[in-house]
Amino acid sequence: MDYQFKDIENKWQQFWADHQTYKADNQSAKPKYYVLDMFPYPSGAGLHVGHPLGYIASDIFSRYKRLKGFNVLHPMGYDSFGLPAEQYAIQTGQHPAITTEENVNTYRRQLDQLGFSFDWSREVRTSSPDYYKWTQWIFMQLFNSWYNKADEKAESIEKLITHFAANGSNGITAVCDEDTLTFTAEEWNAMSQEAQQTELLKYRLTYLRESTVNWCPALGTVLANDEVKDGFSERGGYPVVQKKMMQWSMRITAYAERLLQGLDTIDWPEPLKEMQRNWIGKSVGASVKFPIESHESAIEVFTTRVDTIFGVTFVVLAPEHELVTSLTTPEQKAEVEAYIAQTKKKSELDRMADTKTVSGAFTGSYVLNPLNGERIQLWIADYVLAGYGTGAVMAVPSGDQRDYLFAKHFNLPIVPIIDTQNIETEADPTKEGKYINSDFINGLTYKEAVAAVVAKLESIGAGKAKINFRMRDAIFGRQRYWGEPVPVYFKNGLPYLISESELPLLLPEIDKYLPTETGEPPLGRAEGWKYQNEHEYELSTMPGWAGSSWYWYRYMDAHNGQEFASKEAVEYWKDVDLYIGGSEHATGHLLYSRFWNKFLKDLGVVFEEEPFKKLINQGMIQGRSNFTYRLAPLILNVDENYAKPEVYVSKGVYELYKEGDFDTIEQIALFYKDLLPEGAELGEMEFSKLHVDVNIVNNDVLDLAAFRQWRSENKNAIIILEDGTVVYPNDSTEQESKYICDSEVEKMSKSKFNVVNPDNIIERYGADTLRMYEMFLGPLEQSKPWNTNGIEGVFKFLRKFWRLFHNDQWEFTVSNEAPTKAELKSLHKIIRKVEEDIERFSFNTSVSSFMIAVNELTDLKCNKRAILQDMVVILSSYAPHICEELWALLGNEAGTLSYAAYPKFNPDYLVEDEFAYPVSINGKTKMNLSIALTLEPKDVEAFVLANADVQKYLDGKTPKKVIVVKGRIVNIVI
Repeated sequence: MDYQFKDIENKWQQFWADHQTYKADNQSAKPKYYVLDMFPYPSGAGLHVGHPLGYIASDIFSRYKRLKGFNVLHPMGYDSFGLPAEQYAIQTGQHPAITTEENVNTYRRQLDQLGFSFDWSREVRTSSPDYYKWTQWIFMQLFNSWYNKADEKAESIEKLITHFAANGSNGITAVCDEDTLTFTAEEWNAMSQEAQQTELLKYRLTYLRESTVNWCPALGTVLANDEVKDGFSERGGYPVVQKKMMQWSMRITAYAERLLQGLDTIDWPEPLKEMQRNWIGKSVGASVKFPIESHESAIEVFTTRVDTIFGVTFVVLAPEHELVTSLTTPEQKAEVEAYIAQTKKKSELDRMADTKTVSGAFTGSYVLNPLNGERIQLWIADYVLAGYGTGAVMAVPSGDQRDYLFAKHFNLPIVPIIDTQNIETEADPTKEGKYINSDFINGLTYKEAVAAVVAKLESIGAGKAKINFRMRDAIFGRQRYWGEPVPVYFKNGLPYLISESELPLLLPEIDKYLPTETGEPPLGRAEGWKYQNEHEYELSTMPGWAGSSWYWYRYMDAHNGQEFASKEAVEYWKDVDLYIGGSEHATGHLLYSRFWNKFLKDLGVVFEEEPFKKLINQGMIQGRSNFTYRLAPLILNVDENYAKPEVYVSKGVYELYKEGDFDTIEQIALFYKDLLPEGAELGEMEFSKLHVDVNIVNNDVLDLAAFRQWRSENKNAIIILEDGTVVYPNDSTEQESKYICDSEVEKMSKSKFNVVNPDNIIERYGADTLRMYEMFLGPLEQSKPWNTNGIEGVFKFLRKFWRLFHNDQWEFTVSNEAPTKAELKSLHKIIRKVEEDIERFSFNTSVSSFMIAVNELTDLKCNKRAILQDMVVILSSYAPHICEELWALLGNEAGTLSYAAYPKFNPDYLVEDEFAYPVSINGKTKMNLSIALTLEPKDVEAFVLANADVQKYLDGKTPKKVIVVKGRIVNIVI
């Protein structure tokens, strides 16, 4: 029987599900290998062909590792809390859980039909109460912990309380808020419970504080930086403003140094590691206090160039800085308030990225240089961020380009401070030379100046040496419904944890999914939702990254109701050996996951410092968009409600028009004029380039009937084909010419109508073809456009492979004869090639090698069991369905292929003992003769001259000369 891929794939997918073929054990004599994909958010659209790329790669590797004798854990689940389901709930009233369940079912069906070897017995969903119970539990551990810098680890808050009770604050070195109190044991013990809890909040690893956030009024929630683009929400395109709110935060800054150092221990792409290094942003420098003129307080700044302090000509505050209001003079109030309002429309990412725009406002106040008392103007500008450092910078325009542009724009002084500086056209940040205009450090070198300035600042109490990090504590709250409830209640305005025995704290039912009329988050709508019927719960929910920051551990022990994962399971699986996902998560999920992992290690419940040993960022499969060209001319003297005729021109016609082809221009103009009502005039001719659904286009040729059905406005369209033929509505005449669409490579998205559903590809070619084709498109890490032009070749390859096992009547026919040297050579070439390719994740080159091997075996008419059975094992990682079927047809027990042994490479079979010598007569190649390489040149000559075909060419003539180059050529001169 010919290759019946539909029947084969349905059969084996059902078999794998029924027999739990890929279920992994938590204990095994085999070495463990943990392969993980970044689990998806189950969107309503389901998967498109770009989504499975990483899943296919990880599945190939997982299957290969099983063949190599590993106990492989390859799980899958869903990051199922998310804003899209909530937005749909707002629009329709349908509970997000219902929407999520429907979407999960779609994803599961699509994932199953791709033949992935997931251990579905360990499936997790972040929105399931039995999962988020443990997300809440981790939050509680963070709340009950502080970071002890002396031990460089998190410790129980009880240890801190015990120390306070015995010793007061003396001897504590912690990562904590700046405004912690200094107190004795007696003073601590005399404090009220509320006072103690208020102080402890300054130390806890998760805490409440007023933060500047990205607030989206239309969505009614705070958004993360990566959810905001150009001042608008990524979802929905709604305006986003900067707003100060009381928010939960995670003290990720406590782990900044460990996060930085850990990057040197993991096998991740260097560009991604560099993104995290830059995000963490370690800086060695000094903090300096600039006294405010006529005030008792000071502005504190952090600088990495304290040596330039005498070049400071202005100080800049972030517009959100808490002192801006009090330091703005009445004369400057209107200007400052207008500037603050303008800044609120930008996200912090936008402000950081915009290095060209110069803007700011003078507060009217002054600060004093702490070393010479010089009076310095105090400004605000959006390039300073409230959350980075102290929210203030000392501006040295001679050494910093941004400060230089600011000073030039606002006509502020620029003072050179090093004798080698050239600042005529731009700032010069040099450290070479001797200091000038710099008081007591004049004449010193850079290192000498830094030491001298720091010493002076410390001696007068105006500053100190300091290490700073750009990374800020992570905001941990969203004003929405569909997220994990925070297990906290409030008493006298202070947060307290519920009991662990009361977990999970379930999401309550509410009447609608909008903020309350008084502006509270949606959970404020829950009737009677109070802790012990008395205390208010926290009304924010956790952010989207909460559930994804530990999920790989839950896979290790997915059904444990007593702990987030057993010690035995964690000790066995340890960490993720291979993690595949997108680089867009570099400073989000991947950073937060490392943070939580380090905290859990400090807690003693996990044992590895880093969660993911090796990370691969798969590239994006981009869409290949198609376009039509619609005439969009200016029409004069018509009613404002006049509907223009829908006229589309083929790509070739459009290009002739744009190139200025006179005949084409004239013909189109005359044609269009005939369509206009009497009295109307044709103005300037323009074209609209419009996306068209790629599913009604084949090799850039538009299906006209499908196009008319695609959208109602297309029904009456007039279409001009490539040769100028005009096709009117209801014209079903077969046309020789075609409508050719234009094309571009773009991101695959619904809005561009270039989404290709894998269901359609699988229906036409099968899952094995799709799996191999996605790998064939190019290197895993690179982005590449989707193009179905080559998929037919992959399908034909699989059919050709199937054919090796069948005779001309499509009967299964395999021989038990011993294989030939040539057959063994083909087999062992592919054994080695695929093993090398998979180990270095070069999946695309394996696909090409498979095709070569099957072509060679076809030419050799090979149907030997000894060859074909090993070929089935080798190919099974890429095309599991066809290989399972052939494995069973070969007489093996069904389902055992996944745990067979990968064939061993024998280099002896690749040793050449014969060579096909090109035989030339008078320099012209006539044939190739296979001759043993052991023969010496004189023996080769005798062998060639004895050949009957050679004698025919010689035609009885005696050669004048025979040239033999051993292992290369034979040339006969006559």
